[in-house]
Amino acid sequence: MGLNKDIKQVKFRSEFDKVVVNLMFTSNWLKQQEFYLFKPFGLTTQQYNTLRILRGQYPKPATINLIIERMLDRMSNASRIVDKLVLKGLVTRETNDSDRRAVDVKINEKGLKLLEEMDAKLMEMTGEINQFSEEECKKMNDFLDRFRGTEPD
Repeated sequence: MGLNKDIKQVKFRSEFDKVVVNLMFTSNWLKQQEFYLFKPFGLTTQQYNTLRILRGQYPKPATINLIIERMLDRMSNASRIVDKLVLKGLVTRETNDSDRRAVDVKINEKGLKLLEEMDAKLMEMTGEINQFSEEECKKMNDFLDRFRGTEPD
């Protein structure tokens, strides 16, 4: 089923307008898939993203500012997300030794194990939805970078 049928719209002003709507529709569809994937693990998409950032830093800690810089959803409240992850026992939060105003956040073993378990489920989901060759994926990434006005990698 194409976008026209999915949203029951017969005509768009231009193909570019259709691209914009298609990106929004597809983004929301993907968020819904993530929601169902993450829910059994008790995580939101933003919490999962934060854990992945911390795993990338591991074994070094990350500051809240570093987390904010790397988050996919820049509107998220990183401090609140970290607080929730601390309550779930997935990360630790400590005052930075060299700057008392900064906070060091570090993923712990429980967090790493949870991500490892989630990686398998995520790979299963992406395997099911990936309909593209490596070359097509590279082109799509280049198109999306250009769409945002940035140079492709």
